[in-house]
Amino acid sequence: MSWLIIVLAGVFEILWAVGLKLNVGFQRPVLLLFTVLSIGLSIGLLALAMKHLPLGTAYAVWTGIGVIGAFIVGILFFEESASIGRIASVLLITAGLVGLKVTAQH
Repeated sequence: MSWLIIVLAGVFEILWAVGLKLNVGFQRPVLLLFTVLSIGLSIGLLALAMKHLPLGTAYAVWTGIGVIGAFIVGILFFEESASIGRIASVLLITAGLVGLKVTAQH
């Protein structure tokens, strides 16, 4: 169950990153509320998952989901570069996360 919670926390991390991108200068109150709620849910779920997962693994997976998700959203919705170097870098991050998951004791 903790792994499901950490994935959900990572999804909320992606959402708050997108909220920050869309809410340039914090001039959109609805987007600001969405972003703040997403931050709170992301961190709250991370804390819940850390009750049963090793600190380093949980934190790395949480940030990794955010990095990979924001990378994909950036390409799909914000016309960011999908260069071979960027894709290779994200694949290396993914490999590291899989390694952490496979070797986690919980």
